[in-house]
Amino acid sequence: MYEGTEAETSLKVPLNAKFLLGPEGAHLNISGISGLASKTSYAMFLMKTAQERYMKEREESVAYVIFNVKGKDLLAIHEANDFAEAEDPAAERARVMSEYQAMELSGEPFSQVKYYIPYAQEGRARQSTYLGKNEQEEYEAQGILKRFKYTYAEDKESIEMLFSDIDDPQQTMDAIINKIIDGTDPDFQGLSTWAAFRDKVDEFSQKSQKDDKKKSNEISVLSWRKFKRIINKAIRNDDMFANRVAESKGECRLTDEIRGIQKNDVYVIDIAKLSEDKQAFVFGDAIRAIYNLKLGEYDDILGNAKPPTRIVVFIDELNKYASKDTPKSSAILREILDVTERGRSLGVVLFGAEQFRSNIHPRVTGNCSTHAYGRTNSIETETKDYKSLPPVYKNMLTRLSQGDYLIQNPMFRSLLKIHFPKPVYKQFKG
Repeated sequence: MYEGTEAETSLKVPLNAKFLLGPEGAHLNISGISGLASKTSYAMFLMKTAQERYMKEREESVAYVIFNVKGKDLLAIHEANDFAEAEDPAAERARVMSEYQAMELSGEPFSQVKYYIPYAQEGRARQSTYLGKNEQEEYEAQGILKRFKYTYAEDKESIEMLFSDIDDPQQTMDAIINKIIDGTDPDFQGLSTWAAFRDKVDEFSQKSQKDDKKKSNEISVLSWRKFKRIINKAIRNDDMFANRVAESKGECRLTDEIRGIQKNDVYVIDIAKLSEDKQAFVFGDAIRAIYNLKLGEYDDILGNAKPPTRIVVFIDELNKYASKDTPKSSAILREILDVTERGRSLGVVLFGAEQFRSNIHPRVTGNCSTHAYGRTNSIETETKDYKSLPPVYKNMLTRLSQGDYLIQNPMFRSLLKIHFPKPVYKQFKG
């Protein structure tokens, strides 16, 4: 308050978790220009604060699933920040720690962290992650890193996630996917490997136009060829799509790992080096697994074990999966809309971040109870998404400093300008 004057004062702002994680409200949307708005840092600050708070809770519990989408940004959140980028690291650390102490926070990095990276054969490991070989070996020795795979037998139902950004006005891709996963079509019964699946798809795409019976319910050869191109681009020569999972070698299926998530666990899923279609595939598959876990789909497998009361999912670059331009038939968009519209009652909470809020599907932002507005430009603030903000706040948004946000939450009668401290986990700069 009174910034830049002799009367400048800092006040601690308490945020009621019931309006952030539920049950009163849920979901957080963070927007702002890349780099200057520190969107990821603010989301991580809130999650670290919540982890400390809920470690003391007895009746309720929270776990976190975080997607790393940029370089090594979130691949060392269990290690302390050394503030090496500062001119005087020791002084900077002391300053930041004083801010955490003022908020009655420990200033320690995340605990109970596990990392999941896409599987790649030895010699090609650098193709799947930005983690170096030494870092991978160190994490494996600590028991905090696994490599995830997808098998045809257990993961064919997630194939539709590969088509999340494909326009399908005639729903022919949808028809092919249903043919494959419903389990009743004799053409796709008995298949157990991705190679056998690709061979079967190739067989359908090789038919001539004369062989196409042109029945009203017949899928055309051209549709099969389009399907083949998309599938081959995604899974051919990719070690992540395998025939089996060797758990003894540190390999896993993400769905199996998510089933076992416990109180205060932090799962970091690395998708930064995957192509956009495979990023969407992994993200969509994990979201579906979390949703099914909270719906009780895995109760027979879990037995008496109970999942955390709430599971927070954080994804940066939300515009890739839930933009206004995403096809309505997108399986991933359906999953995100389910989470934002019905997740609060189940305990599934979405923390999403993007550069431009105006690009996001209105049903996603409309169902978020907490909004964080970071620095942006005047073109963005003139869109209808900012229509409800008074002019004084729109002007502020174009001048905010890094680490500053305008917060909109049911607890506050108007937007509140806040500042949050630098991250306490390891940073990769330059």
